[in-house]
Amino acid sequence: MNPFTGRVARATLVTLILLVAAPASEAQTRVRVGTCARTLTAGVGSQFAVASKMGWFAQEGLDVEVVPLTGSTDCVKFVATREFLMTLPSMEPLAIGRLQGVKIKNFYTAYQTPGYAIAVPADSPIQKLSDLKGKTIGVTNMASAGVVIARALAAASGLNPDADISLVVAGEGAQPAALLRTKQIDALSQFDTQYALIENVGVKLRILDKRLIERFPSNGFIALEDTIHTRAKELTGFARAYAKGTIFTIANPEAAVRILYEVFPFTRPTGKDEATAVREDVHVLRARIPQLKLEPAGVRRWGETNEANLREYMEFLLKWGVLKQRVEAADLMTNELIGEINRFDPEAIVKAARDYKPR
Repeated sequence: MNPFTGRVARATLVTLILLVAAPASEAQTRVRVGTCARTLTAGVGSQFAVASKMGWFAQEGLDVEVVPLTGSTDCVKFVATREFLMTLPSMEPLAIGRLQGVKIKNFYTAYQTPGYAIAVPADSPIQKLSDLKGKTIGVTNMASAGVVIARALAAASGLNPDADISLVVAGEGAQPAALLRTKQIDALSQFDTQYALIENVGVKLRILDKRLIERFPSNGFIALEDTIHTRAKELTGFARAYAKGTIFTIANPEAAVRILYEVFPFTRPTGKDEATAVREDVHVLRARIPQLKLEPAGVRRWGETNEANLREYMEFLLKWGVLKQRVEAADLMTNELIGEINRFDPEAIVKAARDYKPR
């Protein structure tokens, strides 16, 4: 099944508005950004929250509205239909959309390496990808890039993804944990922060071999090609503030989680004392941090896309039947805004993170 052509889930979207104080004389531009999972976890929301709290969005003249969507496929569709200025999907649905004539590009890679992988319970007899034959694999939803990853990894291990594996919706957090416990599913094709949430509720996981995909770029901010040219100022300002939020988050994860709770109070888990909540969400955030760093991708600037790595990924998806035609990496990404996005002092942001004291 091609997930890009699936029915768009039109569930009610919970709108998360970053209320940023700015001088009344300074007009702000509202920008609407979609994240690509139903829940705003610490691994996704912290960078936005920090950029809001520290006033970095406001400094760029922006009032940022963050809306969780159901998956990367929907994130691409909503940019294509101009319902969102930009979203944060993984690369696979972007490539599939390009084959359907959608002219959208990634202008800022946020997660330099993939958080997606196939995981099994720590005590599962499944040891390698080929052991998934005849097994049921849970994904967050059928619009998730986890569908694409599962099919590609199954094919690469010699399985027929149409006949040898079953993909089912497992949801997020406690729901897939329960399905694993009751053996209604055998494995998951989800991502780093979801796996941390599952471990937080007591199900220890083991990641199957992901060397085939470990260098490939993952989620990034996308916009229509014409938007990248006509609204470059807003996109650049947004990405600069977001990059600062990322650097702060890496340098001081605990502070980032506490800021997340302050900016988005609904993200604070209920039924737990604060120390436990912070500890568990720092665990979630630390699961995401390796994907935020530049060095594993061989890039030096925040948001930069390694075109060679992306080209290799497109060849991988073509080889294993996820893509029916070749997609050129240059048609999916641009680094034209990256120089201007990086016009700030990263060391000053690291210092601000280390010196941060909650009020």
